[in-house]
Amino acid sequence: VQLQASGGGLVQAGDSLRVSCAGSRLPLEAYSEGWFRQAPGKEREFVAGISRGGSRASYADSVKGRATISRDNAKNTVYLQIDSLKAEDTAVYYCTARSSASTMAIATDRGRYAYWGQGTQVTVSS
Repeated sequence: VQLQASGGGLVQAGDSLRVSCAGSRLPLEAYSEGWFRQAPGKEREFVAGISRGGSRASYADSVKGRATISRDNAKNTVYLQIDSLKAEDTAVYYCTARSSASTMAIATDRGRYAYWGQGTQVTVSS
């Protein structure tokens, strides 16, 4: 599967932003997807994940309550929306996917993901 992330940009603190990840060649519903982010000088970190079956989601504590990950199977696209954006949300956001035998499992370790998009920059000005 190939992944193409889009939707990043420059926003104000307190705004909302939705980034998208379009899949090609294979249906994303056959995979479990995740979003990671990497700020300058920091490690790439898990932000959110959705199970292959689509019924479960998991969020990092830093975005819990402000973020929503979702998948539109008809559009073969996964979304991440973050509300009440903060300056510390500034990072390059990467979408990723992995094969999963389980319909419920979500991985938070980036080493578990085989497929990565190119990243989209999100900058939050305070």
